[in-house]
Amino acid sequence: MQHKKHDDALRKTTYKVIFHTDTPAGKLFDVTLLIIILVSVLVVMLDSVKEIRDDYIDLLYAAEWTITIIFTLEYILRILVHPHPQRYIFSFYGIIDLLAALPTYVALFLAGTHYLAVIRALRLFRVFRILKLSKFTDAGSAIAIALKNSKSRISVFLYSIFIIVIVIGSLMYLIEGPDHGFTSIPRSIYWAIVTLTTVGYGDISPGTDLGQFIASLIMILGYSIIAVPTGIVSAEMARMNKTNRKRCKVCGCEDHESDALFCKNCGESLSSD
Repeated sequence: MQHKKHDDALRKTTYKVIFHTDTPAGKLFDVTLLIIILVSVLVVMLDSVKEIRDDYIDLLYAAEWTITIIFTLEYILRILVHPHPQRYIFSFYGIIDLLAALPTYVALFLAGTHYLAVIRALRLFRVFRILKLSKFTDAGSAIAIALKNSKSRISVFLYSIFIIVIVIGSLMYLIEGPDHGFTSIPRSIYWAIVTLTTVGYGDISPGTDLGQFIASLIMILGYSIIAVPTGIVSAEMARMNKTNRKRCKVCGCEDHESDALFCKNCGESLSSD
């Protein structure tokens, strides 16, 4: 019985260190983990440079496997000490933690897949939790909510663009033809997308006067199209911000943040708003 209590206490202590940062030990654990993550990403990047890989292949190989074993043991330990293992396993961080360890093992069967270990950079999102940067997390949540609320309007916009590039691509295929690189309608649609987004790779370009005139119109149209989704999301965020603001019942002032306690104009309490 005493042994079981000791195991439970050890499990709770370990859980607090691994999953929380409100203790010196917990913060030290996460900061150390972040350093290891940065080193692992650096190792993957250096391994992709042929000159470095040829000179330090043994060192890079040893570092990669050492880091992989550390991540594997950490992942297993997180599962063992978590009070609800399945909740962690299927959480965002749980999936990322698993993917951080897998590439090196997969590389034993599929050459080159160890470069996918760069996904470990996603684990750096823990820095927001470690440094208590909740305001950045809240800002990210606000953007996500605005995107979700705007999905119907953005879907209509993307559907319209889809139709436009098909029509323009087909038209350019008829005007330019294979002689100027427009060898098929799909390739012409690719050109329309590249031109409409003002990327302009230059691998395909119109050679006729009519084709160049249409291309000029598409480029001008592209600048206005790029601004549309930005405007949709910005308008939604502005609406959300206005909705979340508190209104003073005494003076009617509405210029208050959602967490304001007193009116900035008359000093009246906003707790009842």
